[in-house]
Amino acid sequence: MAVKKQDVHDPNQLVVERAKDFWTRYNRPLVIVCAIVILVAGGYLGYKKFYKQPNEEKAADALFKAEGYHRNALTAPNPDSLIKLALNGDGANVGFLRIISKYKGTDAANLAQLYAGESYLLLNDNANAIKYLKDFSTSSKFFQARAYKLLGDAYADQGKLKDALDYYKKAAHHFKEDEENSSEALFLAAYLAETKMNNNKEAIELFKELKQDFSNTTRGQEADKYLARLGVYSTE
Repeated sequence: MAVKKQDVHDPNQLVVERAKDFWTRYNRPLVIVCAIVILVAGGYLGYKKFYKQPNEEKAADALFKAEGYHRNALTAPNPDSLIKLALNGDGANVGFLRIISKYKGTDAANLAQLYAGESYLLLNDNANAIKYLKDFSTSSKFFQARAYKLLGDAYADQGKLKDALDYYKKAAHHFKEDEENSSEALFLAAYLAETKMNNNKEAIELFKELKQDFSNTTRGQEADKYLARLGVYSTE
């Protein structure tokens, strides 16, 4: 009796043959791709453990030393020399500028941009202050609001009043839970609108907002005085 010839059109057989053909043709490339995925994942974990974390620690240590000069400068009668040490380093320790370039991508380098911006502002170098403050970005509402306020200061010093007003308002609204700093930024916006921009309408709106939203702060309690100067009197 003759052996029955296998039906080449058997659908199950076709599936098996195609699967075999797929693995025969792509076995090596798939192994390579899988190996790459493993290496990339492992490389990222290695990057975090052996490069990023140590780099963060080194950057944070360097920032602490530079920040010390910056902090002391804020209370010094002649702060320029201390500010320059904070920016450029003292020979043994690096300053903010070197931290930014050497430890790029770290949290400390990002924060160093905020410090560098404020340092240049103290040196009346508003162009560099704006450059570094604009490069700074963080999810911390406190520090971001601080950067916006300092940008307002820098633009005001340059006479770019609209930009200054915008940044003061951004600072005031970004982290309203910090009432003292937010009320100060809003006051600066209102005062700028009144005294430098002669925009009494804007000033009145901002002083009213200051009174309403920050009534427990010193600036909020002073708002009626400035509103009265603009012809708006309290009915309370």
